[in-house]
Amino acid sequence: MSTNINTTPLVAVEHLSHRYSKDWAIYDINLELGGSKIVGLLGSNGAGKSTMMNIICGVLTQTEGRVLINGYDINRQSVEAKRQIGFLPQKPPLHTDLTVEEYLEYSANLRLIDKKKIKRSIEEAMYKCDITHFRKRLIKNLSGGYQQRVGIAQSIIHNPKFIVLDEPTNGLDPNQILEIRNLIKEISQDKVVLLSTHILQEVQAMCDDIIMIELGKFVFKGTMQEFSNSLTSNVLILTFGSLPDLSEIRSIPGVIDIEQFNDKSIKLHYDLQHDIQPLLISESVSRGWQLNEIYKEKVNTDEIFKHFSKDAYQKKEKIKAVNS
Repeated sequence: MSTNINTTPLVAVEHLSHRYSKDWAIYDINLELGGSKIVGLLGSNGAGKSTMMNIICGVLTQTEGRVLINGYDINRQSVEAKRQIGFLPQKPPLHTDLTVEEYLEYSANLRLIDKKKIKRSIEEAMYKCDITHFRKRLIKNLSGGYQQRVGIAQSIIHNPKFIVLDEPTNGLDPNQILEIRNLIKEISQDKVVLLSTHILQEVQAMCDDIIMIELGKFVFKGTMQEFSNSLTSNVLILTFGSLPDLSEIRSIPGVIDIEQFNDKSIKLHYDLQHDIQPLLISESVSRGWQLNEIYKEKVNTDEIFKHFSKDAYQKKEKIKAVNS
């Protein structure tokens, strides 16, 4: 594969598999990332997220497959590949007895930045993460939010093209979460950010694309919009001029349940096998229900996550049943 950045994806994961003892943590993972965006990585605990991230970042050597970063093999050309990567693990690798400036100088040396460029790299990283005013402060004396900023600063100090962030807002208060969210968005303007998080609101707020892994395999890859629309809602919201007799609505084929919001609105659960909206509209006209509004309730991301997770485990159980 050519290392020409015009034809090569920034990140190429090919048939990646890894096992601990006899159990596969991930199996036959394929992925390409490029451009400037934030990609959300979702999955249940033990799904294989950390294994995949550690392999992509060169922390763990895979059992099978390969990872190319800007055309460089993460195992065979590790130095060149890792120059392209910034990594913030779930627990930031901070030396808390150092000042912010000392720690970033240490990080710059680890990243093999040219000695003549270290000072400028430190200044740029501190500026981007808004921690310049804490340069002489011991890291252990910073708040959790600012410690996280220092962790992000070390991940971008060498100006990598690819940033991997594992639970970057974990344990932060709402104000700190907003600050880190804005920082990540700013960083992604000219980089690919792979963001692993359990907070689905963060995914909705920040991510352009979503990949979801369960039982070591991808169960979803697509845009945030495709993820949001991947599960069809079986709930309709109806608003009337004046609420009709609910027993009339319940008699319509396909209606499962009705919840009343107020004296004009209801939430209607229905069987997806029935095309119920045209029927409701025609019944409203013929019975004089004065139906003013009808729309599908959007399925929230929590329910979509549960759906993909449950579906993966059900498929696994079916395969086990067939093979037993």
